[in-house]
Amino acid sequence: MKKAYLTTFFLIVSIISIAQTSDISITVSDAESNEPLLGATVYIEQLEKGAVTNLDGIATFTAIPYGNHIIKISYIGFETIETTIEVGTKKEFSFKLESGGNELDEVVVQSTRSTRTVKKIPTRIEFIGAEELGEKAVMNPTNISMVLRESTGIQMQQTSLSSGNTNIRIQGLDGRYTQLLRDGFPLYGGFSSGLSILQIPPLDLQQFEIIKGSSSTLYGGGAIAGLINMVSKTPEEEPSLDIMLTQTQALGSTANIFYSKRNEKFGVSLYGSGHYQKAYDPEDDGFSNMPKTTSLSFNPKFFYYPSEKTTFWIGVNGTYDDRIGGDVTKIERGENGIHQYTEENLSKRLSSQVVYETQLSSNSSLNIKNSVSFFDRKLSISDFNFDGKQTNTFTEINYHRTSKKTDWIIGANLYSSNFDENDNAPLQRDQKDLTYGAFINNIHDFSDNWILETGLRADYNTDFGFFPLPRISLLYKDNSGFSSRIGGGLGYKIPDVFTEEAENINFENVLAIDKSSLKAERSYGVNFDVNYQTRLFDAVGFSINQLFYVSAIDNGLLLNSTDNGFFEFENAADEILSKGAETNIKFTYKDFRWFLNYALIDTKLNYLAGNPQKPLTAKHNAGSVLMYESEKWRIGYETFYTGKQFLSNGTETTDFVTMGFVAMRNFKWGTTFVNFENFTNRRQSKFSPLVSPPHDNPEFPEIYAPTDGFIFSVGVIIKPFGNEDDD
Repeated sequence: MKKAYLTTFFLIVSIISIAQTSDISITVSDAESNEPLLGATVYIEQLEKGAVTNLDGIATFTAIPYGNHIIKISYIGFETIETTIEVGTKKEFSFKLESGGNELDEVVVQSTRSTRTVKKIPTRIEFIGAEELGEKAVMNPTNISMVLRESTGIQMQQTSLSSGNTNIRIQGLDGRYTQLLRDGFPLYGGFSSGLSILQIPPLDLQQFEIIKGSSSTLYGGGAIAGLINMVSKTPEEEPSLDIMLTQTQALGSTANIFYSKRNEKFGVSLYGSGHYQKAYDPEDDGFSNMPKTTSLSFNPKFFYYPSEKTTFWIGVNGTYDDRIGGDVTKIERGENGIHQYTEENLSKRLSSQVVYETQLSSNSSLNIKNSVSFFDRKLSISDFNFDGKQTNTFTEINYHRTSKKTDWIIGANLYSSNFDENDNAPLQRDQKDLTYGAFINNIHDFSDNWILETGLRADYNTDFGFFPLPRISLLYKDNSGFSSRIGGGLGYKIPDVFTEEAENINFENVLAIDKSSLKAERSYGVNFDVNYQTRLFDAVGFSINQLFYVSAIDNGLLLNSTDNGFFEFENAADEILSKGAETNIKFTYKDFRWFLNYALIDTKLNYLAGNPQKPLTAKHNAGSVLMYESEKWRIGYETFYTGKQFLSNGTETTDFVTMGFVAMRNFKWGTTFVNFENFTNRRQSKFSPLVSPPHDNPEFPEIYAPTDGFIFSVGVIIKPFGNEDDD
């Protein structure tokens, strides 16, 4: 009997012990600022219980059993914590989250010349990281047009059916108003024109930084619409080797290879790319929609690290590109009867970069850089040649000093451009430009919430005079996930013959720039945006960015016909005014991401009667990208809507929708992929003709929709080093 009582007693004690529970609180804060984080998710896995932190950064739970429990704490922009707590001995727990190095907020951008992260810079910057670049490289391994085309408010405008030449438009403004940079160096010159985008393969790029609106204060003339800085991969101690092979059903073959490695004193990165495309005619109308292309690129860089504080590197970029489009019969078999018309672009480019950067102290640094670029281009159509060479040089020195609340950047640079047309050309359009520049930029933290950026550049061009370029930006941010930026500045562009209008007529009968009568184009721009990020239903991440902008250009460069059959440049009598809005929304749930975007682009030509919309500029654009990403798989489905546009003759085009699908499978040795680009086969020939007779001297209407249609590609990326994913 006594034994039965004892057994019952111990059973009751055990039940009571098991049933013991406690109410607990978990406080989550920012490890850097020690501020509480509102909206962080705290999840107790074995109990399947979750809670979101309040204004004080506290998440509360009731009736949690005594014992050890695994909890997971996550917050957008911060590294996720997974740890164990012991309930019973404690009721209150505190954790600090570190900023996540792979998140947008913690990316250090180079285009601002500062060492600050994105979240602490008042200038609005759009960032495209290595993972997304990898996806776009799969979709188009030959050039960066795919990366830019899918960014909100950016349009890739094809200017030639035969050559495939493509210009970039930011917020409705022509490509000549966008400055392309690579590692902070100006890329190409105006002479490369619509070929620029087509000659930059993406495999050796680490990140893209896009600043929309006037950025001339940072980098001088030409950045009226904005700038795009492409940052190259740099060597790490672990060797990296990527070999990428791609084949399309349109008979395009591409091979890319990238290798990098560094040791204590030296480093190297080597990149090479080769692309061959047969003339592709999906309509069977006898004219190519994709030109026959042979393209080779190489980019070796050598690094020297004399100390931990100093880096010296030298690089070379080379490109050979030969494009022949037009009559497919002539391309493949030679001239015969009515088969007469082709357009050939043969270009060769060679450029060098030298950079010396050193830490002078714990809070100051010096950077000296120089580049020399040589570009040789020959454009040939049936009875006309445009042939010339361009040499550009760029030299800069800048000093950067930081303190707890203030960053200073002071610098000076020299930019020269020399275009020399072939001496046999009927019109000599040689042009030399020399520009001296000095700049100063300051970022100051008034508090944890308010940051102000101001800058001033003074450029002097030996032909067009002095250009003062002030800019100002203000950032407000708090710990609730809300931030807002407003900024603006002035810009300018020195006139040259390399405009979209001149390229559309192959520069034939285009007169030289008359520096005595033309004025430089000048601009002003303002943008304002708000950002908010939070958690929905505990498990769903949500963020939204809403941008409003306005840009105006005075003395716009126009190409007008003369009475004797030539074309000459003139300044517009009134401004080009571009205004609009961009909306970007992102949802995240476990391994899924869903991006939604919309762009309103209202670009008016106020120098024409009635202030018409700029031709070939859709007022409404929208997109949706759904991604699934795990260690083994990356699967994406995208849909893009392009609204109605106007042609130069006032005709309104149809709107259209394109869709794409990509799948990537990771293995220990690398990645395989398939891509279905524009699989609904939307192309302009389904809406209107791409070629008008006569066959031996055809006319080509303006391009407002895709011309190549559905493209299927398959490929492999081989990674002999550093890939630990499971089979």
